[in-house]
Amino acid sequence: MNKKLSSLLVVFLIASMSLFAGGAKEGSVASAGKELTTVAVVLPSPLGDRSFCDSAALGVQRANAELPVKVDLIETQGVHEHETAMRSAINKGYDLIMGVGLDTQMMLDLANEYPDQAFASPSELYADSLPSNLASLLINVNKSSFLAGVAVGLLTQTDKVGAVCGGDAPGINQFYYGFKQGVLAVNPDCKVYVNYLGFDFSNPTLGKESAIALFDEGCDILYQVCGLSGEGVLAAAAERGLYAIGVDNVQDEFYPGTIITSVIKRVDNSTYDLISEYVNGTFQGGFRTLDLEDGATGLSWDTGVTTFADKGPADMVAKLPAIRTTVEDYRAKILSGEYKVYDALTEPLWDSLK
Repeated sequence: MNKKLSSLLVVFLIASMSLFAGGAKEGSVASAGKELTTVAVVLPSPLGDRSFCDSAALGVQRANAELPVKVDLIETQGVHEHETAMRSAINKGYDLIMGVGLDTQMMLDLANEYPDQAFASPSELYADSLPSNLASLLINVNKSSFLAGVAVGLLTQTDKVGAVCGGDAPGINQFYYGFKQGVLAVNPDCKVYVNYLGFDFSNPTLGKESAIALFDEGCDILYQVCGLSGEGVLAAAAERGLYAIGVDNVQDEFYPGTIITSVIKRVDNSTYDLISEYVNGTFQGGFRTLDLEDGATGLSWDTGVTTFADKGPADMVAKLPAIRTTVEDYRAKILSGEYKVYDALTEPLWDSLK
């Protein structure tokens, strides 16, 4: 696929998301005269990241198509706009207001300030407890990140790998330390580096600069965990002739032969599920967790994606069958409880990961 056609497809995808995010169209539940539930979904950054935000938008698209709702997507330009966007949604009287990847304390404060307003997060919130009007659906990504780390630990040729993370917070470190543990489980002599971007998830230039710095340290594979900023990480890997791991969505096709696999986080499903529960009257405040065993997260390989196997360098591709066997062996041990993966959300950092 040439670059021009690829760009047109991305524009079409974003336009389609915006179209469906606006609510029901003619001939839908709205025009049939039925009362619609109204939902606002506030994003942490603009659409077009081909990652976290776009995944949530797909859940909105599905909800508008399948449920008696009108769901509006509210894009922001970063942290400085999050609270304003949430308060604007409150003032407009939405039945349910969802914050995707927003600050936990802000969500708690708003929920306590407006106890009659329903709030939700289709991603993790970090608190000991939640008020009854605030629900959090956590997708636990440490195990799937561990599996990606196993593959990376067996594929690295320099014994130096790294991660570019959007911010130093438990939810992001859930990706990073799972990945690091996986690398070290199969390659204990490997060095694992990390760069944090100060919670700037919408800056591909910064992501690229951070990736270049790690490549200059000798890393040959990087895990991007930084939303739209991760586009720069993937681009840097392609330009350097090196390798990367995608995140949230299947990103293997962005740079075929560069992206080994992607750690999938089904924010589309968690977004849809929370909206559906509210519509069906089963919405409850508090925490809920989905995991590897629930199919809420995993590797792009699990969905049949073979891009790296088809386009990667021959010497690395030749290793994939044995590597995938090792990955599946660890998956089985994790799911049976025989092998434990570090949980950054609930545990102090293990000495072995410091």
